[in-house]
Amino acid sequence: MNRIVIENCAVATVDAHGTEHADGHVVVAGNRLESVGAGPAPAGLDGVVRRIDGTGHLATPGLVNTHHHFYQWLTRGLAQDLGLFDWLVALYPTWARIDEPMVYEAARASLAMMVRGGVTCAMDHHYVFPRGAGDLLGAEIRAARELGVRFTAARGSMDLGESSGGLPPDFAVETIEEALRATEEAVDTHHDPSFDSMLRIAVAPCSPFSVSTELLREAALLARRKGVRLHTHGSETVEEEKFCHEKFGMGPTDYFESTGWLGEDVWMAHCVHMTDDDIAAFARTGTGVAHCPSSNARLAAGLARVPDLLAAGVPVGLGVDGTASNESGELHTELRNALLVGRLGPHREAALNVRQALRLGTYGGARVLGRQDEIGSLEPGKLADLVLWKLDGLGHSTIADPVAALVLGPPAPVTLSLVNGRPVVEGGRLVTADEDDIARRARDEARRLARIAADT
Repeated sequence: MNRIVIENCAVATVDAHGTEHADGHVVVAGNRLESVGAGPAPAGLDGVVRRIDGTGHLATPGLVNTHHHFYQWLTRGLAQDLGLFDWLVALYPTWARIDEPMVYEAARASLAMMVRGGVTCAMDHHYVFPRGAGDLLGAEIRAARELGVRFTAARGSMDLGESSGGLPPDFAVETIEEALRATEEAVDTHHDPSFDSMLRIAVAPCSPFSVSTELLREAALLARRKGVRLHTHGSETVEEEKFCHEKFGMGPTDYFESTGWLGEDVWMAHCVHMTDDDIAAFARTGTGVAHCPSSNARLAAGLARVPDLLAAGVPVGLGVDGTASNESGELHTELRNALLVGRLGPHREAALNVRQALRLGTYGGARVLGRQDEIGSLEPGKLADLVLWKLDGLGHSTIADPVAALVLGPPAPVTLSLVNGRPVVEGGRLVTADEDDIARRARDEARRLARIAADT
């Protein structure tokens, strides 16, 4: 079995005990972590194909992104000063014109940005399916496979168009039957439940204000019949809370529970406006949260109660969210912003520390995606998804604590990133794709989308 040996680096395992080594090693055997510990690697290892001197570096688990909308890469920088509902109204007419080539290039660019910044397991929530647009979910899956990233594709849906009181144009939504049939086909065709799976599918109607109660209920039944996870947006804005009370006579969390949408197989994006009872319901049922601090700030949605969620035992990971509301497109940014934005809330300096932020972006995300036994920490037997961060350069060399350097400092260069034991980043550059080609093609598709939207 081929082995990769990394030595002389600091190691943050993010295991249950928060084990760290100031000078340690990691040994990768095939696609598994074989040895993680202090000091040099065990002597006499066979099949060592690569030995890396990690001096000046920190090894961590790969970052895990728990919420995104890849297609939005093509509409970055628009609707800059709007809240969520007005932002959606402004952008849906453009989003409704996407097609397969656009989604493919947007997915490549979104994934490339994240992977270059330390993400080894990504997810995407794609819910816009204009009629005649091609195989949009397949385009994302193809992009993830080509870049070599572990991927959860959340097959989204909307059935409430403008004529039914929704926000998107009618031709960009599906009927309940169409959505359920296409979602089941996606699971049957693509979902791989194995331990070292590179691709899983989740069932993901968009939000309480864009899908019917019937679609929510039937989607939950479908997901549990197929044994896959469920994902949606929840409690993102005060307007959503008001909408749920006016239409359903209850808040978002109670509404979700009434439709079967709380449980250990469910995670929701944002969860900004939650009461103590809401948090208790998530904790009681094991429902997870994808915290998206940059997007929440960009859209003025509010401050999620992450310290309270964690104290209650709710699974919490980090999400980039779509890059029309978080133009940086990096998950590393969310490590820093989760900590900084959290300290603006009532808990102040006690809200989050640097190690909690790193845990959110690694083990927390793996737990939210249901993969905590496979990824999210550096432990023997787990999959070899890891990142070696360079911390001896100008931006980090005077910060003695390597975890603080990673979280509080500027984005750290990635010297090496492995997914399933295979390099995807070397020396800060993608190994599996040409970054300049991705940038050029994404720009061309963004311009094509803008022209089509302007013409219609």
